Amino acid sequence: MTYFLIIAGFALLLFGGEAVVRGAVSLAQRLGVSPLVVGLTIVGFGTSLPEMVVSVNAALVGSPGLAVGNVIGSNIANMLLIMGTAAIIAPITVKPAVVRRDTAAMAGGTLIYIGFGMTGLIVLWQGAVMLAVLSAYIAFTVWHDNKTKDAGTEMHREETEEIELIPLRTISICGIVVTGLFAVVIGAEWLVTGATRLAKDFGVPEEVIGLTVVAIGTSLPELATSIVAAYRGHSDFCVGNVLGSNIFNLFGITGVTALLAPLPFLGKIVDFDLWVLLGVTAMLTVFMLGNIRMVRSVGLAFVIGYIVYVAAQFLGVGGAMP
Repeated sequence: MTYFLIIAGFALLLFGGEAVVRGAVSLAQRLGVSPLVVGLTIVGFGTSLPEMVVSVNAALVGSPGLAVGNVIGSNIANMLLIMGTAAIIAPITVKPAVVRRDTAAMAGGTLIYIGFGMTGLIVLWQGAVMLAVLSAYIAFTVWHDNKTKDAGTEMHREETEEIELIPLRTISICGIVVTGLFAVVIGAEWLVTGATRLAKDFGVPEEVIGLTVVAIGTSLPELATSIVAAYRGHSDFCVGNVLGSNIFNLFGITGVTALLAPLPFLGKIVDFDLWVLLGVTAMLTVFMLGNIRMVRSVGLAFVIGYIVYVAAQFLGVGGAMP
């Protein structure tokens, strides 16, 4: 039953997330919302919706460690697994001018997240600060891109163009969005229940399950869309997808979850995982801003690095959890 809940939960998250994103983008375009705003908000938030619902559900049922592990693990999976897989399919080349702002936001957000985490607990006021920063970032980006129309603007527009629209009546699309949201909520509940049971059955801390099993599962929407974009040769979308998802995870998911329950950062999370997050973020930042091409060998190294990280979790590297 435990494995059924996990697998079915993943399936519902993947189906529901896809339905919500495609439906919301279709509705927004029919309402005349600019592709820039759609790419920044609906696509960015939509692909992070599984992480959001899972983390909120975990906090509400008394498993905040699962929520913490999910955010850290998802960001590491985005940078190593997803970027690596995309680079293996097609080498990634982006101009620093295109990704400079979003890369800086991700790197800065990671530093803020780690700084708050090092205090041992992210509480309500810190969550409110993170949500305020995210809101300011989105507002500034929309204002700036509408004013300047630079290369970064086109990347956010491309994020919208990659989404396949739903050719149905508006009322039908609304039904698809509602159904998708329902699927995500149910999928998150099943996944959290299955993950906590799995942790207890094997004597593994829930944080480790959040860092690995749950993080991989909730990153499936980003992985799927990035693989499709890589096959189409749209490397800008792959990069924008990862940067946007990481920013929403750090500020949006952590912010909302912290409003509901304090988020503990203890033991191995502080001693090992936050440092891995920092190191991987720094490495990706160098690639993005240094105009360094991510060739297939680099992508393979990223994927191998992620496999090693996951293996390290179950081998107890970094110390035991309290």
